Amino acid sequence: MPTTMNVAISPELKAHVDRQVAEGSYASSSEYVRDLIRQDQRRKAEQRLAELVREGLESPLEAPDAAYWNKRRQALRRSITKKRR
Repeated sequence: MPTTMNVAISPELKAHVDRQVAEGSYASSSEYVRDLIRQDQRRKAEQRLAELVREGLESPLEAPDAAYWNKRRQALRRSITKKRR
């Protein structure tokens, strides 16, 4: 269910948003803000993926032991718990 959020912005930022809507890029200022939020979410997800790839590339090539898997499970549980909040 959608909720309403009021945000104070400078006149310059409002003018920019209004231009985006006037140019037809967005149907409303709300649509523009929602798109910005989605872009931010996507950017952060891509950054996290890049971190995981980097971590994987930097990890040792030896076979993981029980301690490694325990550490990974704990990290995964923390990540899941954080997302559920």
